[in-house]
Amino acid sequence: MLLTALVFFIILSILVLVHELGHFTVARLIGVHVEEFGFGLPPRMWGKKIGRTIYSLNWLPIGGFVKLAGEDEVATDVKNSKLKEYFFARSKKERSAILLAGVTMNFILAVGITSYLLTQGIFEQSGRVHVEKVAPGGPAEEAGLRANDIVQTIDGVAVYIPSDLIDATKKRAGNPVTLAIVRDNQPLLITLTPRQTPPEGEGPMGVSISDLEEKKYPWTQAPGKALVMNLQRSRDMLIGIGTMLWRVIQLQSPGADVAGPIGIAQVTGQAVRFGMKAVLEFMSILSLNLAVLNILPIPALDGGRLLFVFLEKAFGRRVKPAFEQSTHQIGMIILLILIALISINDILRLARGG
Repeated sequence: MLLTALVFFIILSILVLVHELGHFTVARLIGVHVEEFGFGLPPRMWGKKIGRTIYSLNWLPIGGFVKLAGEDEVATDVKNSKLKEYFFARSKKERSAILLAGVTMNFILAVGITSYLLTQGIFEQSGRVHVEKVAPGGPAEEAGLRANDIVQTIDGVAVYIPSDLIDATKKRAGNPVTLAIVRDNQPLLITLTPRQTPPEGEGPMGVSISDLEEKKYPWTQAPGKALVMNLQRSRDMLIGIGTMLWRVIQLQSPGADVAGPIGIAQVTGQAVRFGMKAVLEFMSILSLNLAVLNILPIPALDGGRLLFVFLEKAFGRRVKPAFEQSTHQIGMIILLILIALISINDILRLARGG
């Protein structure tokens, strides 16, 4: 439990630090003054001013923030020489760059971790089916089938995925079948009779099969493959978020696949048990999830603030700062309520043993 909590805190800290560091770095490069760099959400627990920026730790460890000068209100008493230090005084492109920096950093982190994992080897569909395990006393063992044998055809019908072999075997149960296999790069033919009533936990042939094989990518190929994988994951996440929001609007449960802080902590524990690769994979997915969530046009999130920049572009004038600030405050309240509801769902799922 302690190790899980520690790993969860470390992962969260890294993701938040990377995200806020993106905002901080781009703001500083552009010349916008950063008033505070905070980890967690207020109230403040500790803070220290270094130069002109306050670096703080806050009591709610569920995020972080970078407070920019002039981000939520337009100051009227700013000297012209200092005006460029204020967020509201920068161009729309500069403000957009600052707002996009956080999600960009999280996306880059996800791609970077995935690239590393690809060089270490991942399991992916190979387009061929191999035997993983042979059950003692089953038709497969009696016929001489072995682990790592590659099954190419069954009675002349090509086998590409496990369901091809499973379906064909069930249809031919009780009748002799011929498997064309490859063992140690040598083609072989094996004849056996699938059982009509196999023991519980075993199939007609008595084998475990898979089409997943470990593949290691060189560093020259890993980043490109990682980019494609994370773009596909982003699409799936957006679909999942849309489905979840629609269920919440209909006052239904957000679903078993939706997790809040409690559910994420639980998955962290599962990843820890599987080892460092699993933890890194989980961290990569979490970083990507943070990027996808923050780019949504929801008030209080980066995407919500970016939406107001687009509205300014569309209408030719800026929305009143007081209205924008109120909108983000309401958005934050709604987000906190949503997190609470999802956390309740997590607790109920754990209580049911899920």
